[in-house]
Amino acid sequence: MKRLLAGSAIAMAILGSAFAQPQKPANVMPTIVLVHGAFADASSWNGVVEILEKDGYSVVAAANPLRGVANDAQYVTDIVSSIASPVILVGHSYGGSVISETADPRNNVKALVYVAAFAPEVGETAAGLAGKFPGSTLAPTLAPPVPLSGGGKDLYIQQDKFHDQFAADVSGREAKLMAASQRPITEAALNEAQTAAAWKKIPSWFIYGDKDKNIPPQASAFMAARAHSRDTVVIKGASHVAMVSNPGPVARLIEKAATEESR
Repeated sequence: MKRLLAGSAIAMAILGSAFAQPQKPANVMPTIVLVHGAFADASSWNGVVEILEKDGYSVVAAANPLRGVANDAQYVTDIVSSIASPVILVGHSYGGSVISETADPRNNVKALVYVAAFAPEVGETAAGLAGKFPGSTLAPTLAPPVPLSGGGKDLYIQQDKFHDQFAADVSGREAKLMAASQRPITEAALNEAQTAAAWKKIPSWFIYGDKDKNIPPQASAFMAARAHSRDTVVIKGASHVAMVSNPGPVARLIEKAATEESR
């Protein structure tokens, strides 16, 4: 009788474990993928990267080719597809057009963060959005376009105008280095129509400076409102490179997006 009871107890224990509720896996911290814009490079994220890594995040600062929206989006898609964890996509300036074209819930992108960035609707262009509201003074500061042997033209900002136009709240020494190392963008990229608007289906956050001379603050406010931004931060006195001059607020907003979308 005792053996029968013992056997029944073992059987019940096995059945109980088989039908027990599965344990919820521990939350996996997302990987932050940072996409720079025109006239910048991946090093523009250095201050933000330092904070994010200190707080335990894995970070990839992609080298955006700046050749065209579709081309650059495919490049970033390949990077995102190689990452097993959830991804928070962050774009600066033209990089916002790229992440808007790239992101898809199916490729594990959980949130979008726009840092002084374009968030175009389908059919819109970066150039068109920059001119939608008054305030952009970029055009007169551009150097003569550089013809490309394969066709098209590369655009640069004149080095002596770079500091005031692009990075007025950065030290003169740092701005001079940024001007010399700026990455050009093709003229066609700024005029390439968007074919996807990821902010329509993926939660987004926005941060920009009220002294931005590339993308008028009014344009940034318009895009944030249209995207139903979860949180919009305006940095007083910040230029177009808010991530360089104010890495703390930018990193905090990225972490906020990462935390909220990891719950």
